[in-house]
Formats: sequence, C-alpha cells, structure tokens
Amino acid sequence: MSQKKLRWKSVMFGCCTTVAPSPESRRPELKQISLQRLSLMDKSDPSSPLSAEDISNSLIGLTLHVFTLAELEIVTNKFSWNNLLGEGGFGPVYKGFVDDKLRPGLETQPVAVKLLDLEGLQGHREWLAEIVFLGQLRHPNLVKLIGYCCEEVHRLLVYEYMARGSLADQLFRRYSVAMPWSIRMKIALGAAKGLAFLHETDRPVIYRDFKTSNILLDSAYTAKLSDFGLAKDGPEEDETHLETRIMGTRGYAAPEYVTTGDLTTKSDVYGFGVVLLELLTGRESMDKSLRSRGQSLVQWARPLLKDLKKLDRVMDPRLEGRYCFKGSQTAAALAYKCLSNRPKPRPTMSDAVKILETLQDFDECFCENLCNAG
Repeated sequence: MSQKKLRWKSVMFGCCTTVAPSPESRRPELKQISLQRLSLMDKSDPSSPLSAEDISNSLIGLTLHVFTLAELEIVTNKFSWNNLLGEGGFGPVYKGFVDDKLRPGLETQPVAVKLLDLEGLQGHREWLAEIVFLGQLRHPNLVKLIGYCCEEVHRLLVYEYMARGSLADQLFRRYSVAMPWSIRMKIALGAAKGLAFLHETDRPVIYRDFKTSNILLDSAYTAKLSDFGLAKDGPEEDETHLETRIMGTRGYAAPEYVTTGDLTTKSDVYGFGVVLLELLTGRESMDKSLRSRGQSLVQWARPLLKDLKKLDRVMDPRLEGRYCFKGSQTAAALAYKCLSNRPKPRPTMSDAVKILETLQDFDECFCENLCNAG
C-alpha cells in the first residue's frame, strides 16, 4: 500500500469488533431492532449515527463475515497494486480471493475489497450505510456484501467480484466494440428491478446516487447496484418526502432535488431516466462534445425523444442500426417520462420494469425490422 493509504487519521468512530458477539451478549434494546430493518440513524437520537458495535450486534443471523485486517491483507496480497481494480470517492478497490481455508463457511470465490480512504470524499458514515443497507437487503440485482472489517481506524468492505466492472466502463470505454442493443436492454431491466426492489421494501430505500458507474456487471452482464453510501430510508407513512442535504452526481440528480433538497423515490426514477438515455445514446450525462445547452445530455436529447422522426439523431451511431426500431421508440418514450421536470408524471420503477420486460426479445424484433425494410 502507498504511504498515503497508510496515513490514517487518528479518529475513532465508535467501538469496533473483529468478531461478532454471541446472541446472549446482545443489548436488550437491539433485540427489537433486529426484528425490523435497521436504520442508519439511532431513532432515540437522530443526531447520533449507529456505531459498528450496534451493527455487529444487530445483524447476527445474517451471513456477513467480520474480517480482520490481517485476513484481508492475505486476500489482496497486502493490497498489491497488481490487484488494484480502481479507485473512487470511497477509496481504492482491490481484487482478492477467499475460500474456507481463510474462514470456515466461506464460499470459494473472487472478491472485491474496498478500502476506505479517510482523506477521501466519503467517510465512516458512508461505510456504515453500505453495511446497514447491503447487510440486510438481498436481491439478484444488488451487489452482494460478503463482509466487512472495522479494526481501530481501518474500514473495509468485501463484496462479490463483478467481472465486467461498471456499466460506465463498458459503455464509454474508448476503442472497444459497441455494446449490443440486447445487452443494453438487459442491463436496463436489471438495474430497474434493483431500484424497484429498493422502493418497494417495507420502508422504501431511496438510492440517491443512481448512475452508470454505480451499476456493476457480472460475466453475463447481469446488472447489480452498488455503492449505497448516499442511500436513505424513505419518508414515514405520514410524510411525502425527505428534506436532505443535496448530494449526488451532477447530471443525474432530479431538478426538484437540486433546487429544494426534497427527496423521494421519484428522484431515483429521474436518475434511471438519465442512465437509460445514456444506454440509448452511448453518451455520458455531461458530454463535452455537446456545444449547446451547457453540455447536459438530458437538455440536448429530451426534446428529441418525443419526435419519432428525430429519434435516429439520439441513437448511438456505433450500433449501426442494429437495434429494434419499435423497442427504441418504447425505450425513448420511457426515458422521456422518467426525465420529466416534475416528479408526479414520472412512472414508478415497477412500471418501468414492466415496460422493459417487453424489450428483451431482440432477435424476434430485429427480424421484424428486416422484414419491414424488405
């Protein structure tokens, strides 16, 4: 590891444990919490975030492993640069390999180990959020959290390894073969299912940072949502929205959230609309090649989505026409609704899933295109 990564700030964030305590040692007040989904904030004191001890006590019974730093050094070959997968606002991510020799009960598999850089853009709270949400929520379209490490000031997370990296890597990588239409629609459907699941839990989860770099892909291009550092529990039943500090990524945040800080599940729907637009166009949400409208992909493309005669100007030219014409119209109409400037006209993610499910039979649709052209 570099010297920068070793210069951890000398700040303690609550009590950390390397071995989950036994059920008998659970604090009484946490027994009731464990029957419901644990919230990031302690309800008795909204200003006090949960400590790592609270989490390890409350998540007993789930399949999270509490790793030691020494174990993760073994897994990643001492955080070798040869194992470095990338680095984001949270910190560097390393590829590793685990099996039952490291820890009884561990499935033999490659893993991704994310190491929190306390000098970076994110911190302890985002690390907690990852554990709180991914430790309790399981779905085929959410990346699987295998375990974590909280040892002195060190904060690490261990995930399933996603062989194809992020959607951003695949979609915007230069000098590569264009991603086929059928794969794009498969990814759109998987990502939509992940968001729909979050929105329909007993207490909805608002993802808040939906973007191509947070959608990871396995070897079969199955889309899985990752990076829950900015996720929030949705409003209570008697509330319509959350009032939060404005955070997220430029180009993906909903207009009403940017201007007022009001956050709802429809804010996520807008972000999904941006990603769907990126899948259609092959362009990034903030595109320097666009000279007009401040380089915003949405501002440039949205007026064209409702005009079928202009839709070909939106579609990714690298596809070379190899896409379903009717499917592209349906996807464009969905993106247009998701990108409404007002939240109410936007569809729910369940509605988006239903629409995208009709776009999965590419071969049949493409054959229809050829017949019509003939």
